[in-house]
Amino acid sequence: MQLKTLVAMSGGVDSSVAAALMIEQGHYCVGATFKLYADQGDAEIMPGGDSPRVSPQAYPQACCSPRDIGDAKAVAARLGIPHYVLDFTAEFDKEVIQRFVRTYEQGGTPNPCIDCNRYVKFNLRLLRAGLDDFDFIVTGHYARVEKDPVSGRYLLRKSCDEKKDQTYVLYCLSQQELGRARFPLGAFSKQQVRKIAEDKNFVNNDKAESQDICFVPDGNYGDFIEAYTGKNWPPGDIVDLQGKTLGRHRGIIRYTIGQRRGLGVAANAPLYVAGKSVPDNTVVLGPDSSLYSKSLVAGGINLIACERLDKPLRVAAKTRYLQQEQPAVVEQTGEGELRVEFDSPQRAITPGQAVVLYDGDIVVGGGTIL
Repeated sequence: MQLKTLVAMSGGVDSSVAAALMIEQGHYCVGATFKLYADQGDAEIMPGGDSPRVSPQAYPQACCSPRDIGDAKAVAARLGIPHYVLDFTAEFDKEVIQRFVRTYEQGGTPNPCIDCNRYVKFNLRLLRAGLDDFDFIVTGHYARVEKDPVSGRYLLRKSCDEKKDQTYVLYCLSQQELGRARFPLGAFSKQQVRKIAEDKNFVNNDKAESQDICFVPDGNYGDFIEAYTGKNWPPGDIVDLQGKTLGRHRGIIRYTIGQRRGLGVAANAPLYVAGKSVPDNTVVLGPDSSLYSKSLVAGGINLIACERLDKPLRVAAKTRYLQQEQPAVVEQTGEGELRVEFDSPQRAITPGQAVVLYDGDIVVGGGTIL
């Protein structure tokens, strides 16, 4: 019996090659591009044989633009598979954008890509409502999934190309979701993926990677939040570690831990955002040395390699997507809470971001830094 596979096609080269690889493995593939926010628009496909392109317009270099929908359709046509656009704007607004705004309002710095994976892109209930039942969901993430023959649990492992590894943004997937997920690019390097796309004459084979949050393509989070909520965040005091006023900030949502640029404060030595107090509407600055701490508490945890941590475990942990993993000990302190103690102090541990734990190339689990 031929396996039916839903391929999440973003319009980029990675998901396009993932679709091609699954077809080569004998899967019956259906491509789907997710419409996630209102300004994303609809692709106007222009004629052009088996490689239609979206009509040329100046779209931001971020994922999920109308051009991306057109590129996904073009690749699907090239591969000879059906393609659909699924409208998940309501779910994305509720589960991703509103969480993003709420975290900034509370003084944190969110990672909306993790929430998108958790609540939208791998949400099996949501996907099945959009399309008929399927055996697997495939994305262009650089990661690997395998089943542990001893525990019977699905394991999330790093990509063979560690420079491209994306397990940090996938730590939130449940056992059910991992059981359905396939990441065919986990065994490839980015260079190999581009070569496959070039050999197959995909319309997007040389397409640049998106760098920004899709719904904030200009990177100005403060302006986006004020426009989204209709509220203005008032200015307030910028103070040093002793409470001395150094200047005025432009609204507390415009600052994050570790920030140096755009502070508008003159000093004899570099200063960084070391803390924020939402109740007092103050931003606290300090020297680089004030950014380091040895421990953190995380909530909303998801464990993959085991059901529960019954005792302290030696791990490697990272608190930012591009951070090098650091040796640490993790202990589960409650049903949904972890405490991580690092061997050495870590810079700019930021509430709202994720901490992800590794045992070699296996993801133990992770949570949101509190």
